[in-house]
Amino acid sequence: MSDESPIRVERRGSVAVWTIDRPDRMNALSRATLFAFGKLAREAVADASVRAIVITGAGDKAFCAGADLKERQGMTENDVRVQVDLYRSELGPLDRSPKPVVAALNGVAYGGGLELALIADMRVAAEHALLALPETTLGIIPGAGGTQRLPRLVGEARAKEMILLGRKLTAHEALAWGLVNRVTAKGTNLVDDAVAWIEPIASGAPLAQAAALEAIDRSFDVGLELGLEIEKVSYDKTLVSEDRREALSAFAEKRKPRFTGK
Repeated sequence: MSDESPIRVERRGSVAVWTIDRPDRMNALSRATLFAFGKLAREAVADASVRAIVITGAGDKAFCAGADLKERQGMTENDVRVQVDLYRSELGPLDRSPKPVVAALNGVAYGGGLELALIADMRVAAEHALLALPETTLGIIPGAGGTQRLPRLVGEARAKEMILLGRKLTAHEALAWGLVNRVTAKGTNLVDDAVAWIEPIASGAPLAQAAALEAIDRSFDVGLELGLEIEKVSYDKTLVSEDRREALSAFAEKRKPRFTGK
């Protein structure tokens, strides 16, 4: 990506760290930002050296405050519809990524910002982070997956409470609700903590991780029996892998396995 990209990219070993670099706009999701996410996600899928992705925001005030309302001021209703469609087309590759995605919430995650975090497989939050879907207070509803993904994480009643009341959750409330997986202690660098926490992913078996994600994600809307069949298909993908044979050899030789993703 160029120096003018709204997303700053760095590598921490096999972990790609993507930082929304628009602190003057509270890291809001502009059209350019959405396209940048789509490009990066497609590239990461094809890059075997990337084992996991961490998404965060610049500064310590906002992970992402949602849609760029300044950009939307001149939009027609149809323009907004097209913009909302970009959430699916450009964040879709991130949602379907076989590489685990972690959102590191360094501040407020409101509206589309929280919906971006909901696309991630796991979430880590700074102690001062606040999470909310306030769209109904603005006369609209969450339009980038919030009404669908939030109930799957926290349950129907709590999702309705957040969406209908516009309730803001603190990091520790979000942890208690199961909306985030981990709260980083005050004084500890959030991204450092997230990268260290997912070290088992970075050094793990990529094919197995991708198969596990596929089995979990594809089973949400099906019954148990079909879900078990999906799991079996995903399991079979790992059964014939070199990584599985390497794990068995490493166990026998009492050493750490060296996974290659094959």
